[in-house]
Amino acid sequence: MKISIITAVFNRASTLEQAILSVQAQSYTNTEHIFIDGLSNDGSIELIRRLKRPQDLLISEKDDGIYDALNKGILLATGDIIGIVHSDDYFSNNHVIRKIANQFCLNDIDGVYGDLDYISKHDDTKILRRWISGEYSQSKLKFGWMPPHPTLFLKREVFEKWGLYDKKLRISGDYEAILRYLSRGNIRLNYIPEVLVKMRVGGESNKSIKKIFQKSKEDLFAIRSNKTGGVSTLFFKNFRKLAQFL
Repeated sequence: MKISIITAVFNRASTLEQAILSVQAQSYTNTEHIFIDGLSNDGSIELIRRLKRPQDLLISEKDDGIYDALNKGILLATGDIIGIVHSDDYFSNNHVIRKIANQFCLNDIDGVYGDLDYISKHDDTKILRRWISGEYSQSKLKFGWMPPHPTLFLKREVFEKWGLYDKKLRISGDYEAILRYLSRGNIRLNYIPEVLVKMRVGGESNKSIKKIFQKSKEDLFAIRSNKTGGVSTLFFKNFRKLAQFL
């Protein structure tokens, strides 16, 4: 079973090396790493060229945001399973991909997910939030449940049948896609009850009041367009975050 890992990059030389090395350190080796770079000018491209393996791929060209970049990566992927490692994130240990692959081998499922640690931007030993996902059931969607996007690995067929990320959404494209796959696609997920990914805080959605408002607007669009609730679902989605703080 081949696993494709996609990383969208734009000027992330300060954190990108850790993301790359966490993929290359995995004990499961049948992987490819696809880098979609948006014309970085901070040394990110040179870093990727220096570190990438023969089976890895680098595309550097102008894109229309992160979801456009991820879509390009998915279309280029040749693996049976596809996952995402953001340029600020890294795997929590060297056996994450092996555990994910085992779940697909042993179960008739469409996807696998786990837990996630939010860590300090400047100190990766400092855990600020822990997202403990819990077992999935479709009834949880109307109460704002979703798996952490960076921990979610899906079969290629999910994207082929239910579509890619909506690049018109600038912040909540991952939430909309996941709701689409779970509610309309009714895909089957298995949960690995441990931290799979470390994610640095400081994402696009919380940079300003304007960004927070935009995210809420896009979240509500995702909820309503996939018929998984309304304003109360948005409230529960945000309320759930309180339990993540240590």
